[in-house]
Amino acid sequence: MLVPKEPELIASPYRHGGREKANEHFETGMSQAFKNIRKHITTEYPLTVYYAFKQQDADAIDNDDEQENVDAITSTGWETMLSGLIESGFSIIGTWPMRSEQKHRIISHGTNALASSIVLVCRPRPEDAPNTSRRAFVDSLRRELPAALKDMQSGNIAPVDLAQASIGPGMAIYSRHSKVLEADGSSMSVRTALGLINQILDEHLSEQDGDIDADTRFAVAWFTQFGFEEGDFGQADVLARGKNTSVAGVETAGLVISGRGKVKLKHWQEYDPGSWNPQEDKRPTVWEATHHLIEQLTHHGETGSAMLMQKMPSDMAAEARQLAYRLYSICERKGWSEHARDYNALVISWAGIGEESARLKEAAASGDATQQNRLFE
Repeated sequence: MLVPKEPELIASPYRHGGREKANEHFETGMSQAFKNIRKHITTEYPLTVYYAFKQQDADAIDNDDEQENVDAITSTGWETMLSGLIESGFSIIGTWPMRSEQKHRIISHGTNALASSIVLVCRPRPEDAPNTSRRAFVDSLRRELPAALKDMQSGNIAPVDLAQASIGPGMAIYSRHSKVLEADGSSMSVRTALGLINQILDEHLSEQDGDIDADTRFAVAWFTQFGFEEGDFGQADVLARGKNTSVAGVETAGLVISGRGKVKLKHWQEYDPGSWNPQEDKRPTVWEATHHLIEQLTHHGETGSAMLMQKMPSDMAAEARQLAYRLYSICERKGWSEHARDYNALVISWAGIGEESARLKEAAASGDATQQNRLFE
């Protein structure tokens, strides 16, 4: 009685006589609420919207210009929220994920309940904002989004959050225009825009492959197809030649196990713990660096990873971190949650590993190497 539920703005089928009417109630009410806020909001402060992001649905989006299909990670409620804000005259300038929900809540048992929350940062869009074309929108994404992504990665944002956070600068480009026009003159939907943003994110991570050694490039390509499962030697041979290496070379580098016509990437658990020294390895790779860091982090914590990092060239350590982002993205797309956790854990521990590395250097400089010497005893 004190808290009437009928006017509550939720998409509840049992309150509105079915899913279709419930969605209509939610979308109409959400749009009207944002229009009212847009009418009265001051331009001195941004609008922040705290949104409960419930679930993810993968949809193929037709894309004639860029590639045949783009996998977009969207949800009905998320898309409605973004559409409501943009249609009401707001520009979305930032999106920040917050892992705020606990999995052991009663409502979570046996249900597809809330997974995370999103904070959207918005400002009123000027009334005279221009239109733009799909091509110009994509060009702007390719020009502006990589720099924003690098800033996020330099701030050590977790790989699990990168896809959602990238929506912010991507939607900032989309929503600063009154409309983004398709080739036929129709307005581009938010769903299509999200798909293109997701594509540019994947391109950005893929482009980083070109900066690493040939053996690692082979490993990334093989991992994309097979993960840590076996594949045919013939396929591996063709792929290795295309990456300017060979199966024998990759095996010598310690990345794969080959035999009986099969090739398999070694999982970090199959490495000899604590045995790898990049200063002594005649064929060191970024792939090894990344997975040995994960092995040390798992068994010896940040101190173990820091000790290994000290033996690496600075550029190898930086590339190992970037590779962890790339491999996490592949795992997320493939649904390999167990592997994804390993790469996510490495990145979110990176700041702590760096601090521990600095502390160990200081200790070594002062002659106190006792802890380092005893770590693996």
